[in-house]
This record gives sequence, C-alpha cells and structure tokens, in this order.
Amino acid sequence: MTHVIPPLGSRVYVPGEKRPVTVRARNDRFAVCTKPHFKTVRYFVLDAENGVRGTENLIFCMGAETDAECEEMLARVTAGESEVSHRNRVPWDICTHVEVQPAPQGVTV
Repeated sequence: MTHVIPPLGSRVYVPGEKRPVTVRARNDRFAVCTKPHFKTVRYFVLDAENGVRGTENLIFCMGAETDAECEEMLARVTAGESEVSHRNRVPWDICTHVEVQPAPQGVTV
C-alpha cells in the first residue's frame, strides 16, 4: 500500500484520539505531527515508506514545540541520524486528514 504524506498544516485524525494532530514539517517520505499537551506537545513522525508512525528514537528528544524544532527533527530522520522508534511505532493508521485553508486577506482569525 502506498502512503501519501499530508500537506503542511493539515489536521490529521488518528483512531482513538479525540483531537487531531497538525503536520508541522514534512517532505515526501516523513512528516512531524504535533498537538498541544498541557505545557508541551505530543508528537509522532509519519514514515510513508515503511507505513508506520511513532516517536523519534533518541533517548533525550530534542523537542517538537516549535516549527524550527520540527524541521530539525525532520532533517535528522531524513538524513538517517535518527529514525522512527522500533519500540514505539505502530502501523500507519491515519483515518483522514483535513487541509487547513488560509484565511482571506484582511480577515483575522
């Protein structure tokens, strides 16, 4: 089965989760997705080639709170410096994703 990485900014829905995660960084193979969790975020990395999602395999994660940290994580997994954790990975189980449309000019959200 071929998996397609959702567009940047999309809301991704996962079974068993009430709220969606947001695609914060992506390329053709990987995406870093986050959602707020108290004063930090919960995250996972989507791997389209292997059809899995999970956390990064670093003992002390570098963080995924900002777009810059998400881009750094994406660069590490793309370069092979880290990967989706074998212990914490699950099969690709995304139910759906919704692309977020930018607000029209002059409209504040």
